[in-house]
Amino acid sequence: MQLTFLGAAGEVTGSSYLIETGSVRFLVDCGMFQGGREADRKNRTAFKFDPRAIDFVLLTHAHIDHSGLLPRLSTWGFRGPVYCTAATADLLQVMLKDSAYIQEKEVEWRNQSRRRSHSIQDLAPLYTVTQAEALLKQLVRVDYDTEIKPHPEVHCCFRDAGHILGSAIIELWVKQHATSKKIVFSGDLGKPGHPVVRDPAIIQQADVLLIESTYGNRLHRSMADTLDELVLAINDTLIKKGGNVIIPAFTVGRTQDLLFLLIDLYRQGKLGEMDIYVDSPMARAATEITLKHIALLDKESTDALKWMNDNVKKPRIHFVQDIEESMQLNSMKHGIIIISASGMCDAGRIKHHLKYNLDRPECSILITGFQAERTLGRRLVDGVRQVKIFGQDVRVRAAIYTIGGLSAHADQADLLNWLRHFVNKPEKVFVVHGEYSNSVALAAAIAQELKWAASIPEFLQAVKL
Repeated sequence: MQLTFLGAAGEVTGSSYLIETGSVRFLVDCGMFQGGREADRKNRTAFKFDPRAIDFVLLTHAHIDHSGLLPRLSTWGFRGPVYCTAATADLLQVMLKDSAYIQEKEVEWRNQSRRRSHSIQDLAPLYTVTQAEALLKQLVRVDYDTEIKPHPEVHCCFRDAGHILGSAIIELWVKQHATSKKIVFSGDLGKPGHPVVRDPAIIQQADVLLIESTYGNRLHRSMADTLDELVLAINDTLIKKGGNVIIPAFTVGRTQDLLFLLIDLYRQGKLGEMDIYVDSPMARAATEITLKHIALLDKESTDALKWMNDNVKKPRIHFVQDIEESMQLNSMKHGIIIISASGMCDAGRIKHHLKYNLDRPECSILITGFQAERTLGRRLVDGVRQVKIFGQDVRVRAAIYTIGGLSAHADQADLLNWLRHFVNKPEKVFVVHGEYSNSVALAAAIAQELKWAASIPEFLQAVKL
């Protein structure tokens, strides 16, 4: 029985793990690497296994760094089922096609540039919309807390991870001959008390544990302090300076969190009249899917929905669909909030809004989620004074706010508290899905607080279980 780390080992993106026994081979997650040329190179490199030999895939959630290479896997010959929660399946219907569309457009733009420089060979997208649609036919929906058996020697259960809608912790039992191992994949764990979704499920036992470490080296600000900063940034920008508020946000999870929070802050009288433009067709679809799965939402969110339905005076929320509407936002110089993707500022419509607002000192950019190394969002957080967007130099004169407490990821204290519910120490603990320094910090905290030995796997490392 062997576990191979195909991504998210010493880095945040590209989550994918291969489990092999004498009779079965399967993946947990098949994520895209994100963040610059090195990520693009990894995405385009051939798989380190034969996709035709993979029996099935278990998927923790819909975010592209966990699901984004599934269409490529299918294109290269994988024909098995992909098991995921019903909400994840609904989100993937939108997200993977959107991912493919963005890649097609980005490659089209790059090829035009290459032709101008007399390059002979065009680039091809990682996969096309048609290929993404083909993969979607392989999805198999599973319910939370219901045991399934994708193979005679494998059974598993999906538990609510409290990260985004449909996200799951996967409990997995793998048998080989007379031996059985319980392997737990934390997926991306949410922060208790986070808006919209429920708190993460408690797990009490594992032989082998993979724990994420996105924020393994730090503590988030309290939600009260975070909301105070959010209110200050918005009121200072819209009322005092008369500029725009630009919020890069993941279309799934973060956009819905922000909408519910802005509604609630208005309801409390902390924010005034607002025109909120959600510039992402996928975000609109994801919001509609969120409302479809209302049973998965926390009480605060259902209360906010009821208030919106019962009141005429409320924030004005505009969902921007076509490109022409999006372009019109560039001529609106003051008094609006724009929420747009991608969350790390490396693709999508957000790049246009940054191009037209970064150079304006009366505007503000609110960074509300993790920014991976080498992304445009990370450079803004790190304080660069000039960036290149669509080949043009843009000065950074807008105020940059990092609203860390809105993260949908557990921080170090939350991760340790989740681990404390284990009745016995797992035989093996692997710290994954974090930049190396963050993983090191979490492993050290686990050793100090829990007296467990935790290791940080290397990319492509294989471990006998």
